[in-house]
Amino acid sequence: MGIAESILLTIATAATPLLIAAMGELVVERSGVLNLGVEGMMVMGAATGFMAAAVTGSAWIGLLAAIVMGAAFSLLFAVLTQSVATNQVATGLALTLLGLGLSGMIGEHYVGMAGQKLPSLDIPFLSDIPLIGAVLFGQDPLFYASIALTVGTMWFLFKTKTGLTLRAIGDNHGSAHALGVQVQRYRYLAILFGGACAGAAGAHLSLVYTPQWVENMTAGRGWIALALVVFASWRPWRIVAGAYLFGGVTIGQLHAQAIGVPIPSQLLTALPYIATIVVLVLISRNRRLTLLNTPASLGKPFVPDH
Repeated sequence: MGIAESILLTIATAATPLLIAAMGELVVERSGVLNLGVEGMMVMGAATGFMAAAVTGSAWIGLLAAIVMGAAFSLLFAVLTQSVATNQVATGLALTLLGLGLSGMIGEHYVGMAGQKLPSLDIPFLSDIPLIGAVLFGQDPLFYASIALTVGTMWFLFKTKTGLTLRAIGDNHGSAHALGVQVQRYRYLAILFGGACAGAAGAHLSLVYTPQWVENMTAGRGWIALALVVFASWRPWRIVAGAYLFGGVTIGQLHAQAIGVPIPSQLLTALPYIATIVVLVLISRNRRLTLLNTPASLGKPFVPDH
């Protein structure tokens, strides 16, 4: 495998968990809900996925367990914010803190243990095509799932009646409720979907990216996924571009350290997060674009009048 092919392969691998988590959060925010607990759901997915795979010997069972755990954590958020009407920002932050602490506790005995890895696809002849063979036809299953998720999300949000209803709720939940739409039901389902995606993204880290468990192994990727949704102006195809941009920055700094670029390693490690801040600052300067695409009910509590 050549150097260029290896770099493209690692960029795709680094971008996949960001894309999956951000696509799930996009659906959540399109419904008018802001869930800042993505980091917590991701790290719980990573821990649960690794533990389940280690106990059963099956990475597929680990992936399923991670998805279920992500959905379960998001259900806690949904109950608190939709049924009890707690503050979404505070609840999301609490969910992240809970996930980081709980994952470290339950995964303590699995640190340093050899893990299971999801098998990569290998299509004869196609996988051997120079430069693009391994990148397009030799990836892990979650890479292809992320592409399918993107296409499916675009179709759902902009081509289906249910997707249009979800977007209408995000723009004005009061009007949607007045028209007889079950706002809380839609939001519950959207939040569960986002949690399942975050769990799968976490599983990618512990079952594909680095098949092991290390405390806090998400390392802020949940926050980057949240930033990607804003970076993309709540458009699915832009999330793909953003995920691969940040994936490229992440892998670029690793290669820069490997070849001995005379820049402090701490600064190189911080590059993905610096890029996140820079992008958000640039986007925030265009207030018209931001206001035009932001769901109007985002983060606002909804209490139905019976």
